[in-house]
Amino acid sequence: MVCSVDHLASAAGLTMLDRGGSAADAAIATNAVLAVVAPHMCGLGGDLFALVHDGGHNSGYGGGHSGGHDGGHDGGHDGGVTALNASGRAGSGADADRLRAEGHTRMPHLHDVRSATVPGCVDGWAALHARHGRLPMADLLAPAIRLARDGFPASPLMLAGAMTAARRPGGGDFARVRAAGDRVTRPGVARALQAVAADGRNGFYLGEFGQGLIELGAGEYTEADLAAPGADWAEPLKVRAFGHDVWTMPPNSQGYLLLMSLAIADGLRLPGSPQHSAWSHLLAEAARVAGHDRLDVLHEGAKDLLDPAEIARRRALIDPRSRLRLRGRAEGGDTTYLCAVDGDGMGVSLIQSNASGFGGMVFEPRTGINLHNRGIGFSLKPGHPAEYAPGRRPPHTLTPALITRPDGTLRSVVGTMGGDAQPQILLQVITRLLRHGEEPGQAIAAPRWRLGTGGTGFDTWDAPDDAVIDLEEGSTWSNGLAALGHRVAALPYGGSFGHAHLIDVRADGMLAGAADPRSLIGAAIGR
Repeated sequence: MVCSVDHLASAAGLTMLDRGGSAADAAIATNAVLAVVAPHMCGLGGDLFALVHDGGHNSGYGGGHSGGHDGGHDGGHDGGVTALNASGRAGSGADADRLRAEGHTRMPHLHDVRSATVPGCVDGWAALHARHGRLPMADLLAPAIRLARDGFPASPLMLAGAMTAARRPGGGDFARVRAAGDRVTRPGVARALQAVAADGRNGFYLGEFGQGLIELGAGEYTEADLAAPGADWAEPLKVRAFGHDVWTMPPNSQGYLLLMSLAIADGLRLPGSPQHSAWSHLLAEAARVAGHDRLDVLHEGAKDLLDPAEIARRRALIDPRSRLRLRGRAEGGDTTYLCAVDGDGMGVSLIQSNASGFGGMVFEPRTGINLHNRGIGFSLKPGHPAEYAPGRRPPHTLTPALITRPDGTLRSVVGTMGGDAQPQILLQVITRLLRHGEEPGQAIAAPRWRLGTGGTGFDTWDAPDDAVIDLEEGSTWSNGLAALGHRVAALPYGGSFGHAHLIDVRADGMLAGAADPRSLIGAAIGR
């Protein structure tokens, strides 16, 4: 089974499974198509994180298959779950003093190449394929190459962004997009994918795209920056919650917020029904006490963020009768997600992102690939551990998740887009799945809340006491939350609350999956 935001991408992944490919192969093929048809969410100019369950612990399956040799730097392997960090590093020309001298107090959000670290997507594909792939990379990329070369219909979700992108230098691929269904071709992206198929990661980073990036950066990047493989296998984080182990990425990902929120929630007296306003209140408070200090503590080298005593201390701050005022008491998009499970029980939870829509609205001029702006996660405070500097990775919102049973068998792969709100969305979906026993389709489609600021979607924790609770149309929580002291705002049902996808592995090996209806053209398909 494969779940993604676009049916063309899901179909490409399923084709690879039908050909005997692994879940990793399916994930790469799916992601490659998304890099072509969903440039407003992800692409070759973005970053990637993935969790992999090797299938070896799953009863009822034939056992995991690991093809090829290890790619990227080796890392931990605990309980069959590994974590792949393919988030890019700042180039050798990164200079925080220069930005401060220009008057910046935070990283530029748009139209500045300095907020684009070296894109990690292709390095992520290479590392994932080297360790877990079965089919040739050229086969995995063939559907994406065909769509980029011959064209694909513009989706309803990309329209507004495509029209804006067309007005930027290098955004010519989108110049003719006026309505959903208009044909879009991306010949430069096709060439870049062909280079990866022929020559691996060097065909991309040291080829046409890499040379164009060096020219565009005007000193921000060197050839040595691009020559160094940028993907690492890392030790994943996990907590026990609702009778399962939930796994995610270590820093520089904000995934610890999901795990801390779940661990806090597991010790609270949640109502029996998610429709009760106390349910949303308690989960929102768990998210707030977990995340209020994220800007201070999250950086690439952060350690011990899931200390049990600290989790218990934060849980004790929550009052079931009223909203907590954090100040003075608690001290102490855009993106796309996809998942795949194969017949041997391997599961891949993969998230890939540009950060904001088409990223920074900066296009590499030779291929037309739009660059992410994940560098907005860097700090410009002198001496901050996440200060913008050469070779550093910025704090990331990307939060893929994977769930195992106590015996180590794979239960679920799940994730979402949503900027700062990703852990909040997954907290709700996973609680519905594990605590309340909802089916994947119920848990994914149900109305959501998020901590809102009315800003960029990446500034929730700038002033955590000022955040309102945005409530999606169809929810039942508004009056109850207001009575508990929350400021609430009503928003339409739709993509502003993320596109979450989920594959659940039943005890007998049957797969149940759901693609988010908010994505309009998403698909969960399997055999």
